[in-house]
Amino acid sequence: MHTDILHALTDSIDRRESVALVTVTEATGSFAASLGRDAVLWPEADRSPVGSLALGPLTERALSDIRQVLREKAPRHLHYTEADGAVSLFVDVQPRPPHLIVVGAGHIAVPLAAMAKLCEFQVTVLDDRPQFANTARFPTADQVIAGPFRAELDRLRQGKAAFDNDTYIVLVTRGHQYDVESLLEVLDDPLAYIGMIGSRRRIRAVFELLETEQGIPAAKFDRVYAPIGLNIGAITPAEIAVCIMAEIINVMRGGPALGMGEEIQRERLARRQRAVGKISGQG
Repeated sequence: MHTDILHALTDSIDRRESVALVTVTEATGSFAASLGRDAVLWPEADRSPVGSLALGPLTERALSDIRQVLREKAPRHLHYTEADGAVSLFVDVQPRPPHLIVVGAGHIAVPLAAMAKLCEFQVTVLDDRPQFANTARFPTADQVIAGPFRAELDRLRQGKAAFDNDTYIVLVTRGHQYDVESLLEVLDDPLAYIGMIGSRRRIRAVFELLETEQGIPAAKFDRVYAPIGLNIGAITPAEIAVCIMAEIINVMRGGPALGMGEEIQRERLARRQRAVGKISGQG
């Protein structure tokens, strides 16, 4: 492997970027000279690969397929057969680690941040109280931020911590008004997960209030996991952190478990369906 390819690969891993090492594992006919070649690619189409697979007219198609594999976050073999030869590529994917943003630095956040780090998440903790949001309290977190919730969430969004389908946000602040404030800040972002703590009664009331007073479409709340976590009978802060982390992993891995928010989601969907039925009946 050439030094520039090795450097690009290790540098991307150090930067927590999604990256793929692509190797030509089989090549016949016009592709024979490509056998054993390597290249490093990233998901962004405007970012040039390091190295060359020497695939000629097949290059653009192969690069597009490789980037799709990167988006799927799992290694794959790609095979191509042309009139003048065949070639096989192995795409070894190093996905970007998932990023957990814990909004609120209270008693639940401490064990949750530690557990997430053990599960190989990048961890950011945010609170508006410096006496809670500090590295002494969260020694394993990658970043600890003290500042206003909405302003700091927006700053994170604009920076390297782009809010996307590798980003998981947990809202566990000291007061429900701060949870709601933070929820409104991130509700439209394409996140993998938004979880908010609270009782079923309070969650129902908050969602209905936001729909009525702020005109937020009811369907927007369907993606919010609230009450947060899997129902394991958790009581202590550490146990609650376990049930939250379990739900996050369940979402990330496409697991079969149903969270505590499923009941509210079903109720809300049924209510909307009844409303549509009434409107249809009147028509």
